Amino acid sequence: MMENKEELARIITAENGKPLKEAQGEIVYSASFLEWFAEEARRIYGDVIPASAKDRRVLVLKQPVGVAAIITPWNFPSAMITRKVGAALAAGCTVVVKPAEDTPLSALALGELANQAGIPAGVYNVVPCSRQQTAAVGEVLCTDPLVSKISFTGSTATGKILLKHAAGTVKRVSMELGGHAPFIVFDSANVDRAVAGALASKYRNSGQTCVCTNRFLVQKGIHDEFVEKLAKAIEKELHVGNGFDAKTTQGPLINEKAVEKVEKHIKDAVSQGASIVTGGKRHSLGKNFFEPTLLTNVTTKMLCTQEETFGPLAPVIRFDTEAEAVAIANAANVGLAGYFYSQDPAQIWRVAEQLEVGMVGVNEGIISSVECPFGGVKESGLGREGSKYGIDEYLEIKYVCLGGL
Repeated sequence: MMENKEELARIITAENGKPLKEAQGEIVYSASFLEWFAEEARRIYGDVIPASAKDRRVLVLKQPVGVAAIITPWNFPSAMITRKVGAALAAGCTVVVKPAEDTPLSALALGELANQAGIPAGVYNVVPCSRQQTAAVGEVLCTDPLVSKISFTGSTATGKILLKHAAGTVKRVSMELGGHAPFIVFDSANVDRAVAGALASKYRNSGQTCVCTNRFLVQKGIHDEFVEKLAKAIEKELHVGNGFDAKTTQGPLINEKAVEKVEKHIKDAVSQGASIVTGGKRHSLGKNFFEPTLLTNVTTKMLCTQEETFGPLAPVIRFDTEAEAVAIANAANVGLAGYFYSQDPAQIWRVAEQLEVGMVGVNEGIISSVECPFGGVKESGLGREGSKYGIDEYLEIKYVCLGGL
């Protein structure tokens, strides 16, 4: 088993450049979903409802929805599969996995592990494809009447296309789409803890996760202290390099297009008055390596605060009041994750309830966990993954009325 874990971690690092230590962590995270949903399979309870007539009995059954098409991204090529497939298999569904074209090997490796674990043939299926065929394969999965369920993690734009395709046969859908996570640091915050949380939330996987912080909002009273300490932490603790190098914390971005987007956001911000505190350009290693970057004097008119960068760029906006920060945070049309740091109990309750996101980290920069419901609001998606709620996405509720008793 240990050999399988290490081999799969090395496959992930080779596929997307993620540092080996992060890849090893992803394997543990991936396995936790299989363990969790194996236990949840024993708790798919039906119900008996008191009937209004004496000669009737009312039952509620939960049954598998059917064949589930699983469409996953490249940034967590193992965990994004197990989080979905674990729930689907526990519910009694068979699955067809279409992995990202950048990372098919992880999905195929999981298929081999499924065989070794005794999963029957035809229950876990993988359909890798080229970038050119991705749209066509996605359309087939969404329109084929034999498929009853679509679960997708990826961009909001692609999710909307898949929703249109799935509408023709009224399929069940789960969508975990783009984010634009705010990270608010109030004057009442513990600045050192906020810096540590910011480093973890922003630069994990080189900023390439859907719940990574995309814009920092820092209150004026502690703004300068926060920026200074964050810059020092970036320069001291982050190391760009080959993912197989033990000291590497930041691998390459997934492709040239991703690098160009980061450059575009930095260029736009600087042209409008933003200042580069650290980083700001491609790393000396070349190719898709980019320096962890911190910007100040950022405004809400800049691209980096309007779009999800999906890279190692941290733009900092200075704000005055709590109401102003909440308004800026909620201005986006997506709402996946949000973070804020405060030591004021009343403020914590107010802001946690007011943020228009599906997940809130309060004095925490890393919030993903198998026990917790993962998902967003607004254009960040539909449904929840993980937790006790995740298995419901793959179950139908059937009402049975027994009469003539």
